[in-house]
Amino acid sequence: MGDYLSADNIVALVTALIGVGVSVGVVWYERLVRGKSIGYRVQMDIAVDGGNELFSSLPRMPDATLVLLRIENDGAEDIRVADYTGRDEQRALTVQFTGRQVQSAAVTQPDPGDLIEHFRLSENVTGVRHEDTRVFLPRVPLNPGEHYKLLIRLTGGPVNSGVEITGGIAGGRVKPNRSVPMDDKPPLFSRPGRLITVMLTVCVSVLAAIIIVGQRTPLPIGCATGHLQVTGSTAFAPVMGEMAAAYEGDCPDSSVTVAAAGSEQGVRQLAEEGAAAKGAAPAVLAMSDGPKPAGSYPGLTEHRAAVIAFAVVVNDGVPVRDLTTDQIRGIYSGRYTNWRRLGGPDLDILLVSRNADSGTRDIFRRRILGGRGEPAFTSRDCLHRNSPSDPVVRCELDSTEEVLSTVARLPGAIGYGELAAANGSHGVRTLSIGGHAPGQQAVSDPGYPFTEIEYAYTYGRPASGSLAAGFLDYLLRGGGQELMAGRGNLPCYTPEGLRRCQPL
Repeated sequence: MGDYLSADNIVALVTALIGVGVSVGVVWYERLVRGKSIGYRVQMDIAVDGGNELFSSLPRMPDATLVLLRIENDGAEDIRVADYTGRDEQRALTVQFTGRQVQSAAVTQPDPGDLIEHFRLSENVTGVRHEDTRVFLPRVPLNPGEHYKLLIRLTGGPVNSGVEITGGIAGGRVKPNRSVPMDDKPPLFSRPGRLITVMLTVCVSVLAAIIIVGQRTPLPIGCATGHLQVTGSTAFAPVMGEMAAAYEGDCPDSSVTVAAAGSEQGVRQLAEEGAAAKGAAPAVLAMSDGPKPAGSYPGLTEHRAAVIAFAVVVNDGVPVRDLTTDQIRGIYSGRYTNWRRLGGPDLDILLVSRNADSGTRDIFRRRILGGRGEPAFTSRDCLHRNSPSDPVVRCELDSTEEVLSTVARLPGAIGYGELAAANGSHGVRTLSIGGHAPGQQAVSDPGYPFTEIEYAYTYGRPASGSLAAGFLDYLLRGGGQELMAGRGNLPCYTPEGLRRCQPL
């Protein structure tokens, strides 16, 4: 019992009861206090200059005044015709002026406009009548918030003399409400609304503080604080983004930013920042599709992360399903320039490639093209040759996403990219290579040629307890393995992965 009567639980219970009480109070106020109600207020009461008559059909009066009266449903329920209790249908409400005689009265355009029909006895006879000091109003139905206005000319008394509206509403009342001067802006929230908002905010804040402060659990082992930048491969960027968000969720004092710019550029950035730090390892992790060039960037330490699969993709309008590596090499050597020669439609083949910093492009060169480079850059828009003498149309783009979207947009286009990203793109089709399909098991199929090891590079060995060390461990051996496997990759630190990731 003592556990339930802790200070936190008592405060939480009291706060919850206050919140419930406020909610009940809102309902009580809406239904019992506001209920059915017609409110009225004087919006204008001015003297009319005797030489500037607004009602030309009436004689000039030196003590004439002009009153603008607003009548509205300010309650929570509809006011219907049957709710008025007066026996005379044309005397549902009576406007009484103290010390002033009514000269004329007219209804201005009501809100909504169709209410005007309730003020007409016939086409030319109005239902608004006046007699001596009074104006009689008919039964007018009003939904909550609807209103109409009366413009009344009076004489015989000064401005701001008494004005009162009387009449019966079944289960409700007729009362004056607060008048907002014409030059004032009405408040966004009423006073009860502001009070309720403040009380509920306090209740929610107290409960949130109890949950955050009183129920906070210790951080998982391996969490570190600080900021880490992940750069490099655009092909691996989606899974790294998921991994960064998951790590930050487990370790709220950490910040991991993924800014992919290509494998080669990422590795080069890490090396430059490491050299500039003069022995202090920078908080940067570079992902690379395949290893960095042998002998380059000696200060970097490699960590094998996963086997990643790639795919050759074509525009969805190309019906070709399978190509051999020899046919793909023929396309990229210029031997095939039209899909008709490969069993497809009469369409020019457009080569959509990655730029020189791309690790994916280097893998495509090594694994598919047999070590030969791609043709020269010949197109800026991936559709037209820069020169009529160029044998093929080939453009270069900065990211996997750009390649896939461009192939989807251009009929006859062919390109390549990370398998999971390709499978999730609309308008492109992945091709089998030599009869081996790029499915979910491509990373485990030794016959599928378009795979490579994804590397994580650090500058030297990250310091123990640093965010770089903690996130790297999460990537290689922790929860990052499930995220990589979920996108079709084979983590290196698994039984099968250890075999596939062994150095040759």
